Amino acid sequence: MENPTNYDARANLVWSATMGLNGLIGAGVPQDWSVHMIGHEITGIFGIDHAKTLAAILPATWKVRKIEKFEKLLQYAERVWDLREGTDEEKVDLAIEKTENFFHTLGITTKLSDYGLKENDIDKIIDSLELHGMTKLSERGDQTLEITRKIIKTAL
Repeated sequence: MENPTNYDARANLVWSATMGLNGLIGAGVPQDWSVHMIGHEITGIFGIDHAKTLAAILPATWKVRKIEKFEKLLQYAERVWDLREGTDEEKVDLAIEKTENFFHTLGITTKLSDYGLKENDIDKIIDSLELHGMTKLSERGDQTLEITRKIIKTAL
């Protein structure tokens, strides 16, 4: 972002996106696409850019499901943000905060309310998820619509 003509940085970003989206890194590993699926529903209903919905739903998911995702979040804190000091919980919380701050540096808000969504819009999203059969999300299929409702409310 600081130097948009930096070819190496841009190439690295495109390569990372390719690796992230082609399924290779998930081969043989449980994968959680809940953030993506919730984001799709929000995009479809409200016309908000998909990346923007992900930037709001991702940190909200981590906050609501911190216990269930703790080990992966700790890996993320240490491997991506190089967080080594503090308790494991402090590292996880700081990683979530740093992720939100990173989105902000890109000019992307992490609150759905900034796009005009209100609490009464949650039912529309939940109804759409249910209509499309997305009632048991996450890598373990343990994210119910009630948990998803809490995530969306947290993202407001």
